Amino acid sequence: MNAPVGNLRTLVLNADLQPLSWAPLSVWSWQQALVAVLQERVIQLKAYDDVLVHSATRPFEVPAVVALKRYRKRKRVSFTRYHVFLRDEFTCQYCGQRFHAKDLTFDHVIPRSRLGRTRWDNIVTACGPDNLRKGSKTPREAGMRLLRPPFEPTPRQLDAAARRLPGAKDDLHQTWLDFLYWGSELET
Repeated sequence: MNAPVGNLRTLVLNADLQPLSWAPLSVWSWQQALVAVLQERVIQLKAYDDVLVHSATRPFEVPAVVALKRYRKRKRVSFTRYHVFLRDEFTCQYCGQRFHAKDLTFDHVIPRSRLGRTRWDNIVTACGPDNLRKGSKTPREAGMRLLRPPFEPTPRQLDAAARRLPGAKDDLHQTWLDFLYWGSELET
């Protein structure tokens, strides 16, 4: 029996069998993964059960999990709005409440009007009301306190924040779970 291929995705692991990234989770389309397997750029670790695709001459398993043959070192995290929100775990750094991304903005700790730069060590996640309340003042001048000072996260720190997000496991295919939590404590 062949199950439908649909929008299946393939989990991509580094050569050390850890995800290339958790933020966002490293996945490819099944088509990209199959091509990489056939070109021998990756090793197929697991295929989807009962899912085959056919060429004119033969069937192929659809890769569920692949690993790169060569280790890819992750150097730095790119400075993006999403990564700032993820570093701060989608939590306003003034009131401590968690929000959806659409309800957040980022705030310059040292305001731009005072030559504050747009970079990791001067940007924090803020909700709209707190950002307006702070305005073009420093947190101290506005009578506000930061939950923690801004910092440039490492790839490992962002990955840990991504794993802690509510619903982080909801989008994971069952086939991937054995490959994602080797380095974590088991839930009891």
